[in-house]
Amino acid sequence: MKAIIETGGKQYYVSEGDKIYVELLDAEVGKDVTLDKVLFVNGKTGMPYVEGASVVCTVEKHGKNKKIKVFKYRPKKKYRKTQGHRQPYTCLVVKKING
Repeated sequence: MKAIIETGGKQYYVSEGDKIYVELLDAEVGKDVTLDKVLFVNGKTGMPYVEGASVVCTVEKHGKNKKIKVFKYRPKKKYRKTQGHRQPYTCLVVKKING
């Protein structure tokens, strides 16, 4: 089974056994998370979500992505600012797609 889910303002195309990296979720490692914002499952599309459909995932780990540099400057004004940013993520393993 395949499904399109929405979490963290982004959409993911998943199937059972897939490993996906999503925006940080408030869940403990090893616990199950049920995602109920399912846009598409087995040929059924929702308006906007499919009723009664859900995706059960297991939280594998939490972490931070690679550091990106944010550089701002104003030409001819001697203004320069460098910042670093590491976006937190949650790694999920899709166990079961209900729908």
